[in-house]
Amino acid sequence: TLPSLYFIATMFSFQAARSAAAFTKSSVSVGGVSSSILRRTLAAKAGQAEVVLVGCGAPNRGMGWYHAVQMLEGRCPSASLDYVIEPWFLGPGSSGPGGPEFKEWADASKANNGTVFGTSIKDLPDPKQPRCALISGRTADNPKLFTECIAAKCSTIFLEKPGAPTVKELQQMRDEAEAAGVDVLMGYNKNVCKYVRKTREFAETVPGSHVTFVSNNAYENTPESLGECFERNAEGMLKNMAIHELALLVSFYDVTVENIASVAADKEFSSMQTLPGPSGKEFTDFDKIKFTIKTKTGKEVSVAADRCGGTDSYATVTDANGAEVFRYWMPDDEDKATVQELQAKYPTAMPYFFTQDPDYVTVKERVAKHTVTGEEAEGVATIGVAVETLRVAEYLTPTLMEQLK
Repeated sequence: TLPSLYFIATMFSFQAARSAAAFTKSSVSVGGVSSSILRRTLAAKAGQAEVVLVGCGAPNRGMGWYHAVQMLEGRCPSASLDYVIEPWFLGPGSSGPGGPEFKEWADASKANNGTVFGTSIKDLPDPKQPRCALISGRTADNPKLFTECIAAKCSTIFLEKPGAPTVKELQQMRDEAEAAGVDVLMGYNKNVCKYVRKTREFAETVPGSHVTFVSNNAYENTPESLGECFERNAEGMLKNMAIHELALLVSFYDVTVENIASVAADKEFSSMQTLPGPSGKEFTDFDKIKFTIKTKTGKEVSVAADRCGGTDSYATVTDANGAEVFRYWMPDDEDKATVQELQAKYPTAMPYFFTQDPDYVTVKERVAKHTVTGEEAEGVATIGVAVETLRVAEYLTPTLMEQLK
């Protein structure tokens, strides 16, 4: 078995090159076997949060991996990625698909950055700087990981969407964090996106305007590709891909379950399929969905999401006569050069990483700075917003599925 915190021999030479005082040696027992390991005692500098990434995922595929890449490249100056906890690829999945690639990347990250890799949050030493956990694992695992992060003395938790499989579990997590005095902020990066801000600002200048948020992924439009997507994101499209747009509706359009007056699916655009995943088990989900919500307080907004629609997201504004008067893309012309550079650097990575790249940086930097200074993470969604967003997703999913039968 792999030790709970493991290191390769090259770390010894790296230790000397970096600083003999940066690491200490200790003995731990893993699975009844004593293993001598190196424990980092201080890596985050003053003014930086000590970040623990929980649930990295496969290189070029996992959102956690891309979070790690951005921090290791120094693009979030208030964040120091000191620990990566990855139970699967450092455990049962080490020799399976993605395992060798993960080891290669982990070894390079250890050698170049001194990041500590392990399989259990419980093995973390006490923090030396304010500690932030970035939880980016499987949604089903989040409640357990969340509790362990609180026990590991994290003062802030950055929780990737949707946070938990169910509203009840997310509410329990919120209450647990409040009781422990731990701040919980969410990875709803579109809340801070340029295209969202510019669309909302333009819509305010148009009488009777209507906003539509459009989200696209670039999966192949085949049963095999969509079946793999449905199984890997088994919580469903509205709790997964389109959850960002639902968070926008909750944050900016007064959408709550109690305030929804009506929801109507666009049946010409929308599509729902039942497909087998890699395991052979069948999953029913939307491969694309478009709907309009009207609230009891008089607001109206639309969302469209397409798993096979491409790499870009955008928003439109129509006037009172239904004519489109504004469209803003993510990425815009200013950001496209960055996207091309990233595609060349990581040619096999998920395309949506690059289109949302600056917003991922913004959210992580604001959360890390909040962890250190306590100042408000401007625009970043709280777990309270996440609870209501998940409530809306649970309400909409069966409602829209019934309309598409």
